[in-house]
This record gives sequence, structure tokens and C-alpha cells, in this order.
Amino acid sequence: MPNVFSSRPLTSLCLVSLALVGCGDSATETGPLTVSNPPSITAFSASGANVGPTVTAFRANLGDPNNAAGVPATSGRREVNWDAVPGGQTNTNTFPGNFFNVNSTRGLLMATPGTGLRVSDNNFSDVDASYAAQFNNFSPVRTFSAVGSNVIDVLFNQAGTLQPAGVTGFGVVFSDVDTVGSSSIELFDSVGTSLAVLPAPIRSDATGLSFLAALAPQNRAIARVRITLGNGNLAAGNLDISAGGTQDLVVVDDFLYGEPLPIPGRVIAGSGNV
Repeated sequence: MPNVFSSRPLTSLCLVSLALVGCGDSATETGPLTVSNPPSITAFSASGANVGPTVTAFRANLGDPNNAAGVPATSGRREVNWDAVPGGQTNTNTFPGNFFNVNSTRGLLMATPGTGLRVSDNNFSDVDASYAAQFNNFSPVRTFSAVGSNVIDVLFNQAGTLQPAGVTGFGVVFSDVDTVGSSSIELFDSVGTSLAVLPAPIRSDATGLSFLAALAPQNRAIARVRITLGNGNLAAGNLDISAGGTQDLVVVDDFLYGEPLPIPGRVIAGSGNV
């Protein structure tokens, strides 16, 4: 029998909203934080020097191996760090939302209500020169953002296929979160129910990095994630609040998530684009 998630909705669901705070270098909040309200979401939150250890802890919870790009697996995890994206699809506003399910088969699909998606190898300094001093990477050198929006929607397919899937957990590294509550991830199950809204911790040192992740409740799947990047979008002349602007501008680096496992009864047709 294949390892699959149930798509049957559970009753008595509620929206969980957890007010996480950023972890400074001296903070002890580097392990999982369990939300007591049902459904039970285990969240990981860190900033500054605590980002690396917390990413390592989250990897351990997702499980080994890192399946990278390849055929569907039944366990382990996938990671996306943007650094193998070809030069021809870097520093443009037309990065394909299905690249990490078609070109590099990791079961990841992305969309935005904006005008496009962009991978950068210069922290978006070619969009506005001030961004060179604002953003940083977790795994050198590429970072990622939406274009014309501060929202990225993430969905999952069984790697390299058209079969919709769910994951046991999802995490993302943020760069330059300055304002409490400006950036977040919202997790949805396979029937569109919101499982949790988790705010990203603010930056706590010169690296400017923050990490936010969550594990799904037992026997549930995360089928979609909405990532909110600050409260403004990148554009020429649009400055971050720390550079004299009025908005908190944020980009992301690494994505980490459980191996996408098929959700029964849900199959889509087409090219795999979101």
C-alpha cells in the first residue's frame, strides 16, 4: 500500500494563531513550540545565530534522507535553496512556478497574486540598489521573492507528477523581517481548512535572518502554504523601513518540507503549472 494522507475532513477545526517572538542570539527558544489548541501544530521559530541549529532540528523532525530532485519517495524530505537555478532563469520576473516539479523534480509548485516570481543572485540589488544592504542569504547566493506582490502560495505534487500531495511539515528562511507580524506562513489542509497562521520572528542580528516552520497534526497533511513577505513588495524606489521607507520589505531563502505524499482522490490534468 502506498503511504498516503487522508483527505477526509475532521470536525471541530479551529484557526490557530500563535504569536511567536523572534529569538535573539541569547534566547533559548530554539526547539519546537507546541500549539495546545486543536489541531496540534508544532512550530519552530528562531532568528540570528539560532537559525542554523533550529533548521537542523526541523530537518531531523522531517526525517532523512534529503531526497533532493528525483522520483517520488515514501519518506524523508525535500529542500529548495534556489542556488542551482540556471542563469537564464535568474534575475528575471518570469521564474516558472512549476520549475521545482518539472525541471527539478521536488514536488513544489508556486503562485502569486502578483505579476511573477523572481530568483536573485544579488539580493535584488538590480531592482533597487538599496536592497544590497537590506537582504542576506542563508545558503549562498540566491534568494527568492514574488514580483508585484508580497504573497507566495506554495502547493505540492508527488515529485515530478500531476498527483496533488501533502507534506508533514514546511519551513522557510526569511531575510530582513523588521516588524512584528509583518511576515507569516499560513498552513492549509487538503480541503482548504486553515490549520494555523504563524508570524515570523523579527531579525535579531546583522545577518537579518529568521526561520519559521511547522509540523502538521498527526494524520493530517499540509496541502498549501501561504507565505507573506513583509507588508510591501520589491520595486525600484520602494525602500525598506530601515532605509527610510515606509514598508517592511522581506525576501526568502531556503524552503524545507516533508516528502510530498499523494492525497487520495485528487488528481489534476495539464502541464503541472500552478
